[in-house]
Amino acid sequence: MALEICQDLLTETAELHAFLQTLDDDDWSRPTLFMGWTPWDVIAHLHFFDEVSMKSLAGPEEFEALQKQFVEQMKAGLSGQEMAQKAYGEHDASALLELWKTTNTAMVEQLGASEPKRRLPWFGPDMGVQMFTTARFMETWSHGQAIYDLKSVEREPTDRIKNIVAIGVRTFGWTFVNRKLDVPGPAPYVRLVAPSGEIWEFNDPSDEERVEGSAADFCMTVTQVRNVADTNLQVTGEVANRWMEIAQCFAGGPVDPPKPGYRLGA
Repeated sequence: MALEICQDLLTETAELHAFLQTLDDDDWSRPTLFMGWTPWDVIAHLHFFDEVSMKSLAGPEEFEALQKQFVEQMKAGLSGQEMAQKAYGEHDASALLELWKTTNTAMVEQLGASEPKRRLPWFGPDMGVQMFTTARFMETWSHGQAIYDLKSVEREPTDRIKNIVAIGVRTFGWTFVNRKLDVPGPAPYVRLVAPSGEIWEFNDPSDEERVEGSAADFCMTVTQVRNVADTNLQVTGEVANRWMEIAQCFAGGPVDPPKPGYRLGA
């Protein structure tokens, strides 16, 4: 498993899996503050797209067949989450949890065994193996946060979140383009304190346009787990403020972040 991100994803999944085993039976059907999804919904979603990822790893033909089926179901009015409910609805929480863990491990092993320059088909542009795996890491981390919030448990961040920071910085321009807005200027300087205390810096230094603070707060902002107003990030400059107000590091159409004060716990 040559790519460090593969080990990071395995570890992140194992950590979330261990936390989920502390949930009571009733917790699995309690709505979180993310779209009202329950913990069962969250894991069904993660598992669904891990299985889609396996189709991508199987090759373009298998993925295209699944993509066609996916589009047809969406045209019929089904959301991705409804597809997951339809696919796994007969599984109780324990069975779903083990199914997700098993598939995730198999997916990561295949990603790790892939040629580093391999590109994988997805809903939109193809992605290289590194970015593909990083996207799965980001999904696991960000969706898992809704369950930590539900249980009012503060998750201890690790330096693995540098994977999300990298996507967050990289998607500065895309955040605006995705909304059909002009990119308002060069990417602001980003200076973050890692969970370990290390300093992570990105883009050209600037006193006028900059984002500073904890890497965890930055990750929560770009994944829209928190509104930037609910973090301790220090945002300086018009461009930096406009970015942090709508930052979106995940694929798909434009999505607004939660309102200030909303996703601070269930």
